[in-house]
Amino acid sequence: MKSVIRVKGLDDLTKTIADAQKALSAIEGDLGNVQFNPYEPSSIEAAIAEAENMIDSRLGKYSKNPIVAPLVSEMKERYRIGILDKAAELRLQEGGLNDE
Repeated sequence: MKSVIRVKGLDDLTKTIADAQKALSAIEGDLGNVQFNPYEPSSIEAAIAEAENMIDSRLGKYSKNPIVAPLVSEMKERYRIGILDKAAELRLQEGGLNDE
């Protein structure tokens, strides 16, 4: 006696991959710019939130895609770290003095 196994899910996988490709296309190029005062924690946090909003505006509709969701989290973390690092760098370059 032979068994027949029906393989399902190829349509779902194809859609998941197609959506992931669309998401990657959506983030090509510049996402935008953020500005902040490196001496003001609230300004830095606002810049981080703004960067996250830019990512969400481009990728939000793909947030349930199992390929894209980890990418969104990673991008947000990288931008957060980048903004924090840039703020620290600017404070060091200016000798820790706030000219305002």
